[in-house]
Amino acid sequence: MTANKLLKTPKGYVTIAMVAYLVIASIGSKTIMGMINSFIAVSAALVVDFLICVMTNRKSSRDGTVITGLIISMILSFTTPRIIVAGTAVIAILSKHLFVFKKKPIFNPAAFGLLVSIFIFHTGQSWWGAFGDLPWWMILLLLIGGFMVTERVNKFPQVFTFLGTFFVLLFLMGIFHIGSAADALRPPFINAALFFGFFMLTDPPTSPAKYKDQVMFGLLSAVSGTIIYGIFGGLTYLFIGLLIGNLYSYRNKRSTSKAATLKQQRVKASQRVLSK
Repeated sequence: MTANKLLKTPKGYVTIAMVAYLVIASIGSKTIMGMINSFIAVSAALVVDFLICVMTNRKSSRDGTVITGLIISMILSFTTPRIIVAGTAVIAILSKHLFVFKKKPIFNPAAFGLLVSIFIFHTGQSWWGAFGDLPWWMILLLLIGGFMVTERVNKFPQVFTFLGTFFVLLFLMGIFHIGSAADALRPPFINAALFFGFFMLTDPPTSPAKYKDQVMFGLLSAVSGTIIYGIFGGLTYLFIGLLIGNLYSYRNKRSTSKAATLKQQRVKASQRVLSK
């Protein structure tokens, strides 16, 4: 894919942002271990995706697979063993092909893989690709890239609802000393929330298109994620919130599909009656 074609697609914008963040974060961290893990995650994701597509006679979405691998490697600590990085990417791609509705994934693959890896591999997450280990002003780069991607995929209601609700709830929890909410309002947790909101929450196949559904999606993801954080803390809250939002989007798509099918059946029935 040429640079011009890449810039014309939402996935192209995300890919460019991920690669740019990968390079900047690697320079800032003064190590190439993150780049090595990114290569491993992307390679593992592409191989598994290719094999599944060959066996099922499906068309491979290589750009989406690359993005999944990049996101996983930029969230996992760059000291994560390479076999675990590859395993997390494999889980993510398997979920992309196993949990589908009308050939589209139900769950965000990266979020699913990262969540499962916490329980299976006990992975650590530094969100180093979101500049979690770098000076706070690097957040500006997240905002610039995130704005461009969100505008491209037309998800501002979803992102604003999520981030607004998420930070307000954490602020209130901090005032009332619920859990460790105050920590979540500092880097690297802020970096994680922004990266997550701009580049994972906005995944078009697993999130709604209509504005009213986007608002509910963002609200549901934020509220459920915050509740999980308040009760359990840990690393799972963002991913669980997103997967709950994905289920909401799936339910809406399924209901719309059923309504459309019933309408078609009624039209066909009417046509048969008129033709007699």
